[in-house]
Amino acid sequence: MKSVLLSVLRGCDDDGVGSWGETHGDVVRERDAAAAFATALEQFAEESGAGQLTPLISRLRSPVCVAVRGRRGAGVATMRAALTIRGVCTTPDPHADVRVLVAVEALKPEERARLAAGTDTIVVLNKADLCRALPDGPMAEANRRAARIQADTGVPTIAMSALLAVAGWGPMEDETLRALRVLTRAPADLSSVDAFVTAEHHLSAHARECLLQRLDRFGVAHAVRALARGADAARLPEVMSELSNVDALLAALRSASAAVRYRRVREAIIELRCLAMQSGLNGLLDWLAGDEPVLAAMAAAVNVLESDGLLVDPGVRPDAHRSRALHWRRYGRGCVGALHRDCSADVVRGSLRLLGEPR
Repeated sequence: MKSVLLSVLRGCDDDGVGSWGETHGDVVRERDAAAAFATALEQFAEESGAGQLTPLISRLRSPVCVAVRGRRGAGVATMRAALTIRGVCTTPDPHADVRVLVAVEALKPEERARLAAGTDTIVVLNKADLCRALPDGPMAEANRRAARIQADTGVPTIAMSALLAVAGWGPMEDETLRALRVLTRAPADLSSVDAFVTAEHHLSAHARECLLQRLDRFGVAHAVRALARGADAARLPEVMSELSNVDALLAALRSASAAVRYRRVREAIIELRCLAMQSGLNGLLDWLAGDEPVLAAMAAAVNVLESDGLLVDPGVRPDAHRSRALHWRRYGRGCVGALHRDCSADVVRGSLRLLGEPR
């Protein structure tokens, strides 16, 4: 089981292949050190007959769930759909592991109050494609607003279009493609919603309304432009997905989920120590003194650090273990937050454990 934890530490699944890869997959199961630790703990429980560990093992394996919240009209249902179809576990429970607050244009006072109370971990500035268009486009303006909100609140903030994110999943319907191709041959007035729907055009008003419901004006304009430039129709969902900026939200969720899994491992180790002292469970103290808990905490810490854009040397030679321990010891003593300070300590501890093993 130690080899499983080491493979997680190197960013691989049991087959040696990164589980995220080029497809979205399940955000909350990427390089899941908590699940690997649960497997090691389950093996100990089976060998020692410790059935009381089953609830703890289940908690370690449970998915990281995301609660999507926001005021009426902000696009909460569409945002939830955009995440669900990409494998994210969403829940209506406001006490979920990760919370996403959906806002439009700017944060209202009641939304800022939620952030002040610590009830949300990620802000999404939805309907970014509807921002006031400046020379560099509405998405650029939305990104600037998101950056200002993040600087002001300290909360990760993403500008995004949930509508385009949904449109960017799966092939487009034939009816939608036919309507878009008509617009490549006979351009329509996209200066406003009313102008697009009410102006005389070869394409029926109903078809134009359907296009707006699926892509809105911004998506229609970019889809028509892509087709006019010779893009394959099969690439249109990819174009919509890129325009939506959903990948930025998925990256933020991976970072938040990594922190959740890391805390699960640390809390499980503390709970196991208390259980071993109180119940005298045969062999548990010795197991906790072994490699599995140390390497599990290290693997989970590495996931947190790397999801936040840092690089942890995956080398397996003694000099790599030594230099990694020294580097992260210095890092942990620097000006870093509590989470990264704890992570650096676990990386140092795990590296020293690996260094002390016979070659």
